[in-house]
Amino acid sequence: MPARTTQTHENTAVTGTAAPGPGPGPGVVRGLAAACHPLPAAAVTLFAAALTAAAGQGPARAAVTVGAVAAGQLSVGWCNDRADLRRDLATGRRDKPLVAGRVTAAAVTGAAAVSLLLCVPLSLACGPLAGTAHLVGVAAAWAYNLRLKSTAASWVPYALAFGLLPAFVTLGLPGAPWPPPWLTAAAALLGAGAHFANVLPDIEDDLATGVTGLPQRLGLRVSAALAGLLVLGSTATLVVGPPGRVTAYGWTLLAATTTALLLAARRPAGRLPFLATMAVAAADVILLVVELRP
Repeated sequence: MPARTTQTHENTAVTGTAAPGPGPGPGVVRGLAAACHPLPAAAVTLFAAALTAAAGQGPARAAVTVGAVAAGQLSVGWCNDRADLRRDLATGRRDKPLVAGRVTAAAVTGAAAVSLLLCVPLSLACGPLAGTAHLVGVAAAWAYNLRLKSTAASWVPYALAFGLLPAFVTLGLPGAPWPPPWLTAAAALLGAGAHFANVLPDIEDDLATGVTGLPQRLGLRVSAALAGLLVLGSTATLVVGPPGRVTAYGWTLLAATTTALLLAARRPAGRLPFLATMAVAAADVILLVVELRP
């Protein structure tokens, strides 16, 4: 049962309009920062930074690569909150800055557009093939926000965008090499798993507002199980995919991932599965840095 809300909350939900946003100043900056989905955006950007270090990119190229990823993630996060405004109002999501009036819809729309425009030259500065790979991933994420999240193919943009991220990094190296297949597969599995885990707390609200992506169609428990299996598959691919013997860290990571996901599966309706996914991803990054370092 939803918690008791304030009168402002009730009026907002009934009228279908967001509360007035703050005037120009620090309040707008804070509202925009909260609306960009800061945790996933930071996690993906740090993942890209770790990949650039592991692949041996120079400082200048690494800075451009990470900047392109950060701009793309900001654009995706702001696009998501703006696209979800109507549904968030209908379900009374006062934790969302747009619904709470901490920032205006116009400000979020403008920020999404500016960051997307910035993402294009930064991506292409890493090379035409690398830039194209990254922009395809960003376009997939925008397609999810604007249309695909309500279809059975809702997992595809996540798998595609995450799967192309290693390619964006390696194609920017001299000779434009493609990443090893196991790395692409591991990233794609992690992206699909993150999608299922991220949706779990909102399945009921999503269904009430007409969002019927694959997790919503499968239901809470099946989606929670799939999230765990996909993330575990990602870790297993990272551990056994590279040539050579599996390290002690690899076996430990695989065991720890299994334990963490089993514990998270006991509370599928909360944020625990998503937080467990983020923790596993951080541990995977450490493994990648060790395995890919020239």
